[in-house]
Amino acid sequence: MGTRFPAWVAELGRGLLQLVYPGLCHLCGRSLGPGDGSLCAPCGDDLLGDELPTCPHCAGTVGPFANTDGGCVHCRQETFAFDSALRLGPYDDRWREAVLRLKHHGGEALAGLLGELWGEHARARFEAVHADVIVPVPLHWWRRWRRGYNQSAELAHGLASALGVPCRPYWLRRVRHTPVQSRLTPDARRSNLRGAFRIAARARVRGLTVLLVDDVMTTGATAHEASSVLRQAGAVSVVVAALCRASP
Repeated sequence: MGTRFPAWVAELGRGLLQLVYPGLCHLCGRSLGPGDGSLCAPCGDDLLGDELPTCPHCAGTVGPFANTDGGCVHCRQETFAFDSALRLGPYDDRWREAVLRLKHHGGEALAGLLGELWGEHARARFEAVHADVIVPVPLHWWRRWRRGYNQSAELAHGLASALGVPCRPYWLRRVRHTPVQSRLTPDARRSNLRGAFRIAARARVRGLTVLLVDDVMTTGATAHEASSVLRQAGAVSVVVAALCRASP
């Protein structure tokens, strides 16, 4: 029977390979071809090839002829504190693999890379937002300490670098450690997150349009609660940018 190594050992191994053999894809480890950049052609095509129509309110996948004027069938009955949402892709296949990689120690470089690629690939969509500042969804200090970094913050830094928009990772704080959202019902998710975020004393969001960045959006509960705090602090608009949107 073969030995099964912990996920962090595999991540460490991939990181060391990148140092020794920089010509390997950051996601799958394949050899890079001429002009591939930091991702091989198959991974790049998978991550940047989402052509599915999405709801502008919740970024969920919709049918080609769906009426989304008041939201889609998944979010029409919801009230969100953010104005709109956009995504890089759905939370399946290669996107799920990428997000899971981000959540392990050693995924920091990949997060920054994906943020830059996202910003370059969807530049026109981001520029239409007219964001004044980029703010990532924060992790509670305990979870950040265990993971070693905040993947949403690294995504935000990558986006900021590509778009030339300032990133303020400490303007929003997570002050309460909450149970993992995936184990809760949609209603329980909102209750679970109530009071979990607080605006930092040094934050100056009044009058600004904020681009709120997260890795995965499922029901929108996290984005809603974080946006509520930003709006209460005076942000005139909050647009959510989720790397992946899970099926509602």
